[in-house]
Amino acid sequence: MTPVLVYDGDCGMCTRAASLVSRRLRPSADTYDVEPSQALDLQALGLTAHQCEEALQWVGADGEVSSAQDAVARMLLASRPVLRPAGAALLLPGVNPLAGVVYRWVARNRHLFPGGTAACQLPPTP
Repeated sequence: MTPVLVYDGDCGMCTRAASLVSRRLRPSADTYDVEPSQALDLQALGLTAHQCEEALQWVGADGEVSSAQDAVARMLLASRPVLRPAGAALLLPGVNPLAGVVYRWVARNRHLFPGGTAACQLPPTP
């Protein structure tokens, strides 16, 4: 199976970031796919719509799912060689929790970033 980076296609910021990943970060188009969750059979990938609304998802060639900052790290590890050290750094024990805090802050506020729209706003956490 080809690895796939799954993003929220309803979010303008996510869509712009996914376009950048597709055009600039992948070594080639067959390295991994970059797809909006709305266009995929999520169940076949072991994902739910809720997971995809909450965070970026990476489904590896082995079917292993990584979310949020871990998905970013896995994507960087599969990207152009110059980006791979950043992916490895994001997985370090001292860095990963901090990256998670930053990721969650950006995800909660993505509607405020360039390209963000009202559709980017996450529902309030109960």
